[in-house]
Amino acid sequence: MTIDHRRLLRDLLQAAIDAAAPALCVPANLPDRPKGRTVIVGAGKAAAAMAAAVEAHWDGPLEGLVVTRYGHGVACRQIEVVEASHPDPNRAGDRAARRILALVSGLSEDDLVLVLLSGGGSALLTSPIAGIEFEELVDLNAKLLRSGAAIGEINCVRRHLNALAGGRLAAACHPAKVVSLLISDVPGDNPADIASGPTVADSTTCADALAVLERFEISVSPALRAELAFGRGESIKPGDPRLAGVDTRIIAAPRKSLQAAAEVARAANVTPRLLSDRLEGEARHVGTALAGIARHIADHAEPMVPPCVLLSGGETTVTVRGEGRGGRNSEFLLAFGIAVEGHPCIFGIAGDTDGIDGIEEIAGAMWLPDSQLRARRLGIDPKSSLARNDAHSFFEALGDSVVTGPTLTNVNDFRAILII
Repeated sequence: MTIDHRRLLRDLLQAAIDAAAPALCVPANLPDRPKGRTVIVGAGKAAAAMAAAVEAHWDGPLEGLVVTRYGHGVACRQIEVVEASHPDPNRAGDRAARRILALVSGLSEDDLVLVLLSGGGSALLTSPIAGIEFEELVDLNAKLLRSGAAIGEINCVRRHLNALAGGRLAAACHPAKVVSLLISDVPGDNPADIASGPTVADSTTCADALAVLERFEISVSPALRAELAFGRGESIKPGDPRLAGVDTRIIAAPRKSLQAAAEVARAANVTPRLLSDRLEGEARHVGTALAGIARHIADHAEPMVPPCVLLSGGETTVTVRGEGRGGRNSEFLLAFGIAVEGHPCIFGIAGDTDGIDGIEEIAGAMWLPDSQLRARRLGIDPKSSLARNDAHSFFEALGDSVVTGPTLTNVNDFRAILII
């Protein structure tokens, strides 16, 4: 049986995306209708699509507001959709966050707040706690994203400085019933890290957040440092009675998407192996490591016999040193390709399931056995591109970028290494 390698790789990525579609995963997780009002609030790249899915399956009146990334809006009849900037926060998100807090204030125990959260929610709901200027948070966000810090470390800082993060949104809803529907984009599916945990208690402290800034040598204003040093930015802690009744449901996650891709591989008579749904670390280092595994399988048929595909998810990081057009998935794949050295039996695809790798409107890229040869014919040096964090330009020149457009969901990185 002849395999169309390009088509199979794209089909694997698409299966992962489709498995996390809000229209598929929201309806089965809707709560019962309350006696009082139903207020919908939320944030993330999937928030508008999630809101539309609620409207399509809810019997009764709704009200509320969700904020999503520019270009990710979906028309809703009863729920207002606001678009704002991601990954760099802007005032539109700040205003939306403040309006959400106003919407959930003054509710009764007969009311329901349905909170729709997905990847991107942290930036989209950026609104400072008292004592911090909005511009300071924007600057800090940019520094964190370029520092090489893991997403858990970044969100630890965010939970102590954002007005809705770290359980503060759920506390503001009290005494209303709160049900949170989460599409997980974080390794390990920790609800505290999805959109920085607006509806769950936070066990980390201001001291932990300050330690992250010190570990990555991130400079901040004296006022911001004082908020953390003196504990004034403390989040809502476990045991707080205002969060006692919160119902948190993870309705889509990286593992489910990897399993969906595995089914597509089996249908093509390719043996899948799910390596992990929570790989972290520098993208280029993860790429080099997986290249070593792929080469061993290709050369020795162990521990698997080709044709097979290695599937993984999670969230790698990029410490930005160059001025190129990067993105963690494309950087992973470029490092991977350099390490496999044009092996004739190894192919790969890496992309972000939201359709945006870094800040580019590119989901990721594809690696083929002749990619390195084609690059050299064009006068492009893969190692130089990697050193500049310029993987997007590299793959774009080859015509091997993967562009999906906004997928309206987000279960983070998807990687498939095909060995024939």
